[in-house]
Amino acid sequence: MEVYALVGSTGTGKSHRAMLVAYEHGIDTVIDDGLLVKDGRKLAGRSAKREATALQAVKRAVFLDPEHAQEVRRRLQEENPARVLVLGTSLRMVNRITDALQMPRPSRVINIEEVATQREIKLAQELRETQGMHVIPVPTIEIKKDFPGYLVDPLKYFFRKKNEPRRKIGEKSIIRPRFSLIGKLIITEHAVSQIATYVGLHTPGVAQINKVLVQIGDDGVKIRMEITVKLGCFIPEVARLVKQNIEKNLEEYTGLSVNSVNVLIKSVEINPPK
Repeated sequence: MEVYALVGSTGTGKSHRAMLVAYEHGIDTVIDDGLLVKDGRKLAGRSAKREATALQAVKRAVFLDPEHAQEVRRRLQEENPARVLVLGTSLRMVNRITDALQMPRPSRVINIEEVATQREIKLAQELRETQGMHVIPVPTIEIKKDFPGYLVDPLKYFFRKKNEPRRKIGEKSIIRPRFSLIGKLIITEHAVSQIATYVGLHTPGVAQINKVLVQIGDDGVKIRMEITVKLGCFIPEVARLVKQNIEKNLEEYTGLSVNSVNVLIKSVEINPPK
């Protein structure tokens, strides 16, 4: 595994430039602010931008939490990428990240000044200071899983090489973290209930959805579902599939973090309607 480092002070646009740097150096895996990202998809980790204070965000970004570090380390070992781009405010910070994740230290260090002009850096700093805007190199549908209820805006990303037409190479997300300015995106409990009902009805073994209770909090969603199952099916497996399918689909289509899905088997369908 070869490690590249992208280094720059806070707010200078590292995350904004990460995709471009990765593209130019044939890198498909990025570690930024506590997240492991590959080909624009979040593989593991928790974003530091979700923390309540700047100090907690720094701790998250350098993987001080053993469980957080273990999760990302395990996924890195599974993926075993040839090259990884690690973002940090300094080489020392990047080294702390690679040590925590048991990765080689960087063989190539790229300073933000090498990939952004002074004007671009100044603009990024102004946006950070005046509007609290942060960029994460992950599509909005991916990063919303880490930001239930937050305002997350997509930013399409295009790249042009000399003598080539401009082409889209990915999407990034603009957020306002909790320790900065917060906006609100509201998804109603009724909308979540409808999605859960649809997914439950399309799970093998489910005959009917009797009742769905949804509770949305700042930390995510809790669901309680009562169902009727078909005679002859293995009831524990049906309940497991309902729970699994609802968690997966809700997080994928709404970006909400699903804390729990409790499935109650209310009855068994003996004589299905013709």
